[in-house]
Amino acid sequence: MRRSRKHSRCKPNWERLNWDAAGIDLGATSHFVAVPVDRDAPSVREFPAFTADLERLADWLAQCHIRTVAMESTGVYWIPLFELLESRGFEVLLVNAHHVKHVPGRKTDVLDCQWLQELHTFGLLRGAFRPEASMCVLRAYLRQRANLVRDAGMHLQHLQKALNQMNLHLHPVVSDLTGVTGMTIIRAILGGERDAQVLAQHRDRRCRQSAETIAKALQGHWREEHRFALRQAVELFDVDQQQIARCDEEIAQVLARLDPATDVDAPPPVRKHKADRNTPRIDDLREPLFRLAGVDLTRIDGLNPHSVLKILSEIGTDLSRWPSVKPFCAWLG
Repeated sequence: MRRSRKHSRCKPNWERLNWDAAGIDLGATSHFVAVPVDRDAPSVREFPAFTADLERLADWLAQCHIRTVAMESTGVYWIPLFELLESRGFEVLLVNAHHVKHVPGRKTDVLDCQWLQELHTFGLLRGAFRPEASMCVLRAYLRQRANLVRDAGMHLQHLQKALNQMNLHLHPVVSDLTGVTGMTIIRAILGGERDAQVLAQHRDRRCRQSAETIAKALQGHWREEHRFALRQAVELFDVDQQQIARCDEEIAQVLARLDPATDVDAPPPVRKHKADRNTPRIDDLREPLFRLAGVDLTRIDGLNPHSVLKILSEIGTDLSRWPSVKPFCAWLG
């Protein structure tokens, strides 16, 4: 027979580290907020997601003498409330919802906001990394630009599909459809030109393929529905390029406004970096990045000005959050 053993459970003597802590369960239309039970009755309230109600939420937290707030990173619903509470002087922790679910001991009759408030009171939550507010502005522009670049790539695929449907083999003979030769020929097609020999004359002198090869590739079928799809793809691609250029202007202005770490001019580059097609069109991008960081990060193998810009926009220039290289690499994944 198996002997039954009784194990005595030892309850840990947890110390409350954050007495002035609140927890917020975010939603699309409303937010549930929990404060310590001795601050107000009821200690849990629901606030709609309208701006006026968010202001009331912040006022209530101040009335309850709350100093620090924990909320889950749910979609983009957290952004307006996070920015509002941060501007009002609260310490806000953006918590990964996946990490919270793995903390043991949750009861079914406890609301999410109360569970966050309790965990935050005992110091069991860690906020997600978020750079300083000025760097968040730069990050927002770069992420918007990345979305536009992705959309432009999608429209370029639609463009290529329309050419394939007309049996125009332009992309095998032209290395870059968005280059001088490719776009000049495509715009001539949309302008009504059908003669392959005439279209081949738009070949740029730097193109490797001969005019005869390009003319042979441009003998196809000119069905109206495929030309319509081609026209829409080109127009959408052009709109994306215009919006990307506007993002580059905003990025240049943000870089000029950021506090520099040094006023010294950047040293000559150690190696020449070839700009790819998606590099922001900013004159001498390496110079403002050097002033911002105080060092020439392009000296690191594999980093060009574009990659340095993306890295700084995501982590900022203050690396004190990571005590050494190992936790920083762990955060990068």
